Amino acid sequence: MSDRAVLHVKGRVLVGPDDVRDELWVVGGRISYERPADARDIRTVEGWALPGLVDAHCHVGLDAHGPVSDDVSEKQALTDREAGTLLIRDAGSPSDTRWIDDRADLPKIIRAGRHIARPRRYIRNFAHEIEPDDLVAYVAQEARRGDGWVKLVGDWIDRGTGDLGACWPRATVEAAIAEAHRLGARVTAHCFAEDSLQDLVEAGIDCVEHATGLTEDTIPLFAARGVAIVPTLVNIATFPRLAAGGESKFPRWSAHMRRLHERRYDTVRAAYDAGIPVYVGTDAGGSLAHGLVAGEVAELVTAGIPPVEALSATTWGARRWLGRPGLDEGAPADLVVYEGDPRADVRVLAAPRRVVLNGRIVG
Repeated sequence: MSDRAVLHVKGRVLVGPDDVRDELWVVGGRISYERPADARDIRTVEGWALPGLVDAHCHVGLDAHGPVSDDVSEKQALTDREAGTLLIRDAGSPSDTRWIDDRADLPKIIRAGRHIARPRRYIRNFAHEIEPDDLVAYVAQEARRGDGWVKLVGDWIDRGTGDLGACWPRATVEAAIAEAHRLGARVTAHCFAEDSLQDLVEAGIDCVEHATGLTEDTIPLFAARGVAIVPTLVNIATFPRLAAGGESKFPRWSAHMRRLHERRYDTVRAAYDAGIPVYVGTDAGGSLAHGLVAGEVAELVTAGIPPVEALSATTWGARRWLGRPGLDEGAPADLVVYEGDPRADVRVLAAPRRVVLNGRIVG
């Protein structure tokens, strides 16, 4: 398409779950619901249109060994784009990916800076590894470097106990979250287990990643405080393999991981039923491949979340939560077109017909 070309999307445009329109126009890279009067060079795409999908827990610039080259980061971002993911909340990366912001053909990224963890309490080469006395300073640093988010490692295996354990003292995490909020950033935390959740929520955290340790005691607390979760069920599916690998050295940890895995669907459904906001994230970029967003939506449905709500968790609701527009008048034209109605069957998401980013067909 030339810079002066007009894109006409027709069929069913899902502006919201119940706001369905017959068409939209893309002029100068932006959405309009009025046909441009002087439209000449028109390209038409037909199907069911959604806002570009959101992966709210993704790591561009990271693989299982740590930071990667720009070439690899580009391939990761392109893989996500081909899957229809056009907005990423990068939940921690040691790589500088700001160059992606200058590429109109790559997904938009909201960064949380680099993970902040305790020494020897997270994956090697991923995080700033610091002691509690330095937490406030590092949170302030990453709040300034990020795009309105900071990522803590809330729990990890404690080699002293041989099991998952909380990483930060309550008073320290309270001060750190308060500092992030003072600087205008929200805070999220990696949490597999139960122990850290109450302290983090009562300290004012905004979101918890994975949240497999939610219980009947902490679910009401999350709901009352409006703390969101990003379950990353496609990642939680790897727990049995991880548990098997650590069985001989850390049997308590292995058994714990298996229990968290076994109840994963019940945990997510109980959280949803209690009114906790749930969003789609894949945890791509560590040991997981990119482009798994459709699989994560399907996992939420398997957990018992209604299909339209699971769809919202990667479209309308997720964009609203992250402060980014959907298919709004005048918004950047970031959308995906499908053969069928994804509200009726979320498996449709696995096969985009067309991907449009900044008004250009890119896939």
